[in-house]
Order: sequence, then structure tokens, then C-alpha cells
Amino acid sequence: MTHTLFIDGEAGTTGLEIRERVEGRADLELILLGDRRRDVEARREALNVADAVILCLPDDAAKEAVAMVQNPAVRVIDASTAYRVDPVWTYGFPELAPGQAERIAASTRVSNPGCYPTGFLALVAPLVRAGLIPADWPVTVNAVSGYSGGGKAMIAEFEGGAPDPFRAYGLTQRHKHVPEMTTHAGLSRNVLFAPAVGNYRQGMLVEVPLHLSALPSQPSIEVIHGALVEAYDDARFVEVADLETTEAMTGLTPEGLNGTNRLRLHVFGDRNGEQARLVALLDNLGKGASGAAVQNLNLMLGLDEGAGLA
Repeated sequence: MTHTLFIDGEAGTTGLEIRERVEGRADLELILLGDRRRDVEARREALNVADAVILCLPDDAAKEAVAMVQNPAVRVIDASTAYRVDPVWTYGFPELAPGQAERIAASTRVSNPGCYPTGFLALVAPLVRAGLIPADWPVTVNAVSGYSGGGKAMIAEFEGGAPDPFRAYGLTQRHKHVPEMTTHAGLSRNVLFAPAVGNYRQGMLVEVPLHLSALPSQPSIEVIHGALVEAYDDARFVEVADLETTEAMTGLTPEGLNGTNRLRLHVFGDRNGEQARLVALLDNLGKGASGAAVQNLNLMLGLDEGAGLA
């Protein structure tokens, strides 16, 4: 059976990456508007005849597109931040919690996660569920991404001149990812988010430092690692590096999983020490955006979850 797919905003960074992953698949037929992609009526028709729609648009434009969908059978995946904490929408991180993939498969409205939240939630949500991090704990997350995460304007800036080698941003502590990270981690206190962009195209590291001795349960490195291993024991795209491998590492590059939909988690620290550095490695355009959208699409259409993904 062939399913029809319309990517609204296919000319953007995320849209192009999604199209690359689905083009040529025998189980999907793309609805392409070409020069009519800015024609409102052409978009309206495509939004209502497709079996599935992926929105790669700014927040306000995504809301307008959703309002144009009148056919209740159309499945919608929104890649913007517009609906990520909306309880009516299903959060599109299949590995977030037990049963999440099934909830996505049964939904007609799925909000694709942000790239930074994907890494953060993969590290923190299982530890909150296990009671190792209290819900009211002051959690800090530091992260660096390639400049492709900033969209066309940032890509043009970094590739067209003499850009900064490294730039910290989100300095007002009002980054739009904070509600998403706090809500879906099960935290009651806003996370302290310190994002940065580096002078490379794609790939990211998301890090959560923990003072283990300050946590109420005073967990060891082994306990933290064991909770993550248990959480992702049968996950197809999320892996937890073993402690022996991690202990032998002297560095970690953010580009290590580029071109894939994979997410790798590391627990760094002295096994006899009081501190840990939890680090997630992923491609901000893969598991952090387009790969995640295709994974959700596959689930919603009842297809092989890994179709079109590496």
C-alpha cells in the first residue's frame, strides 16, 4: 500500500532533509507543489488530500496550516515549537517513556521534538521516573549545535563570511525549548539551559552535569548508567555507551552521528567520585529534526519504524 505525504515547507532545511529520507520509497508518494508551494489554495488542497502531512514552518505559519486541515483522517506532524507542550498533541519522541511509540502510532496530531530537548530528555526523563533526580531538582543543561540548527539565516551567516568560532546564546534564560524540556522530563522547576552554536554545519552534544553526592539518593555512576540502560534496552535508535568504553575516551566530537537517526548516551565520571557528566550525542538534523519526523511518520502510518533511516 502506498501512502501520500505532503511536506509543507519542503524548501527549508528540515523539509529538504525529510524529503531526502523519503524520496524514492515505494511505500510513500510525495505530493509536490513546485512553483505553487506559496499558493494558499494549492496548499489547502494538499493538506486535506494527503494521508500524512509534515509541517516544516515557523510557529505562526504552522498554526495557520493546522487550521486549514479539515479532513479528520489526515495525520499531521508539526516540526515547529507551536504544539510541543500542548496536551492535545502527542509528543513525538517514541523513546521518551514506555508506551510513547504506541501513543504516537494512534495519534493524528504529533509534535516533533526539538533537537536540544531530544538529547536532554533522553538523559534526564528516565532518571526522574526512577526517582534518582527529584522533580524539583535544579537541573542544568549545556549544549552545542552545528549552525544548521539556526536555519537559513544562520547557515548563510556562517558559510558566507567570517563567523564566530563559538557563540553562546539564549542568555536571557527565556529560550523557547525550556518549557518543552521541563514539562516532558517531569520536572516542576525550569531547567537552566545554556545553548551554544559552533562553526561547523551539523551535529550536537547535550550535557547534564550532576553532583551525585548532593542528590537525595546519592546514586553512583553505575546506578545512573544502569537506569539509562534499562530505559533503552530495546530501543532501535537510542544506545547507551558502556562504562568501560566511556572511561577510555579522552574526548567526544559533536559530529560523530551525523547522517543518522541515532542517539548515543554517555555517563562520564569517576566511579568513586561524587560528580557525573551525562552527555547525549546526536545529529541535530537527524534524530534532532528530520530523522525524528520520518520515524514518527512511519509509526503513524503503520510502517517499519526504521524505513528510510540509518
